[in-house]
Amino acid sequence: MNRLAIGTAQFGMDYGIGSSPGKVSIGEVKKILEYAKTTNIDMLDTASAYGKSEKTLGELNVDEFKVVTKTRHFNALKLTDDDVNLLNHDFDRSLQDLKLDSVYSLLIHNADDLMKPGASKIIEFIQNLKKTNKIKKIGISIYENKHLSFALENFDIDLVQLPLNIFDRRLIDNGMLKLLSQEGLEVHARSIFLQGLILMENTSRPRKFDRWNSLWKSWMEWLNDYKISPLEASIRYAMSFSEISKVLVGIDSVNQLIEIIDATSGILPPIPNELYTDDSLLLNPSNWDLI
Repeated sequence: MNRLAIGTAQFGMDYGIGSSPGKVSIGEVKKILEYAKTTNIDMLDTASAYGKSEKTLGELNVDEFKVVTKTRHFNALKLTDDDVNLLNHDFDRSLQDLKLDSVYSLLIHNADDLMKPGASKIIEFIQNLKKTNKIKKIGISIYENKHLSFALENFDIDLVQLPLNIFDRRLIDNGMLKLLSQEGLEVHARSIFLQGLILMENTSRPRKFDRWNSLWKSWMEWLNDYKISPLEASIRYAMSFSEISKVLVGIDSVNQLIEIIDATSGILPPIPNELYTDDSLLLNPSNWDLI
């Protein structure tokens, strides 16, 4: 099977800093899914928080795909039975919108929720979904190592979705990626384009990111030296790790999907240390409002 997986946030709403086309039309989504099948892409990543993404997928019949969806972000400081009821309602609605009887995995979307008092109630509910074959795998979507460490120590997790891109090797350097593989967990990489920021031309990038001008300068020089595009470098970097089962890519059009697939083939040049950063202000898009 193809190691690429399709992120579907754009199918339900405007998404990503470089998302100029806006929400993808249902006609274009249909073309994307049809082409994906011909290339053995078998996984779709969605969430009830992604606008009408799940409903759009349901209208197009996604029986042939493995579907990963996610929980809501819980606002309460302590999780209670009321939150379990909300999750139950959300999950039922997701299945209805997707027109499926089950999904491949349900991920805890906000890893902070796992660290709240009462989190075991949520996990118990998800474990029951697994026992009743409503899901195959229990997963977590993380941004920081502390979330992953806590989840592994306290809960039985099957799948981890984590951030990884050519600027971000935090979970590689600390050995966590290798550990996950050794423990037999399925690993999905997301943010490989950093919501499109990595693919943008210098003239298109919002000015607030100028504080990392030295990084952008090193990036462009390296690309020019090796005559490789940002897309080729980004996708080949993510695909270079055997520990990663799936690499998530957001898709705006079938032509973009073709470009991404084509970009996976080729050599990845040596990557200089100047392209690595551990600055969470840049690497975590939820922090961008703070810039």
